[in-house]
Amino acid sequence: MSNVISASGLTLAYDNGTKEVIKDATFNIKKGEFVFITGPSGSGKSTLLKALYGAIKANEGSLVIGGIDLANVGKSKLQELRTHMGIIFQDYKLVNEWSVAKNVVLPLMIAGYSIDVQNTQAQRLLKHVKLSEHANKYPLELSGGEQQRVGVARALAKNPVVILADEPTGNLDDYSSNVIWDLMENACQQLETTVLVVTHKIPSIFSLPYRHFIIENKGVYEVH
Repeated sequence: MSNVISASGLTLAYDNGTKEVIKDATFNIKKGEFVFITGPSGSGKSTLLKALYGAIKANEGSLVIGGIDLANVGKSKLQELRTHMGIIFQDYKLVNEWSVAKNVVLPLMIAGYSIDVQNTQAQRLLKHVKLSEHANKYPLELSGGEQQRVGVARALAKNPVVILADEPTGNLDDYSSNVIWDLMENACQQLETTVLVVTHKIPSIFSLPYRHFIIENKGVYEVH
């Protein structure tokens, strides 16, 4: 299987490059792998995730996703790459003025899919995340767990090649957490989606084989 993500000598920093959090990291992630990334607060987990979707650039080394080196990627190529990614944020990032259904199909709207395709996909995904009856509500009418499930449905809207999730179940009730883990497991298993999850704690009930990387002392190490 080919590598979907390859890092070589990767160094990342924040505060305009003054605070190094990851130094000289090298790792490869293949198509269809489920990967957990853990580490203490402030170790660089979210910084790594931001680098993976091109929100920050590497200080040194290379980070290649889907054959594209993010160090030298232009704006239009980066936008194209992001259309193959599903990103699940800890703070949901929903559009509060839009209905739940419209939030779910945002990636399809951006890509110019027809209204028919959007409606079909919204119905299918909302059924998946067990929110069909909330299609016409607005995000602020939902609980935090329900809002995050809308975020997951949106991330899956275009059958992405890669899902990047930042603490996707951090503050959620058990029911919503289980729904979200099931969805991501299914995407990985059935669609061969590569899934990377930044989390403080790997869920105890997890049925798929997975890889585990830990970030500490600026290094990225695989736990075997």
